[in-house]
Amino acid sequence: MEMDEIVDIVSSFDGVLVVTPGEGSGSPELAWGDAFFYYAPDGVMPERTQPYGTIVTKNYPDDAESRLDDPDRFRVNIHIGRDRSPQIVDEGASPADPDVFVAHPLYGTAGWVSVVNPAESTSEQAISLLRDAHEAARARASRRAGSA
Repeated sequence: MEMDEIVDIVSSFDGVLVVTPGEGSGSPELAWGDAFFYYAPDGVMPERTQPYGTIVTKNYPDDAESRLDDPDRFRVNIHIGRDRSPQIVDEGASPADPDVFVAHPLYGTAGWVSVVNPAESTSEQAISLLRDAHEAARARASRRAGSA
């Protein structure tokens, strides 16, 4: 599965905002070419909310274990929660292994999982987890709106 396919599928979710920074976007150059998924039915990037999913295309500072600077590699990162993460993660896998879910190299303890180059073993589950993460973000937004 290619990055553009994932972005296209997530873009179809109700109330989603997909942010894909590039030159002239006002975003740091390091983020150019990546994708960030938010629940934002008004189309405005939330100020106090982190994305529920991302796709990164390069190594970030302190985050090189997935070897994203190698050609043709990208990593899908999904917030699924601490309780669900152990059910998804392959404890024997390396963050550099393609098509296998691992704990996010930096945010795994916060309930984030990652997969480099999702393919036959993980692509359907990655989309399902992104959909679940989207619904969880929608529920959080609804709770915040109800308490405001």
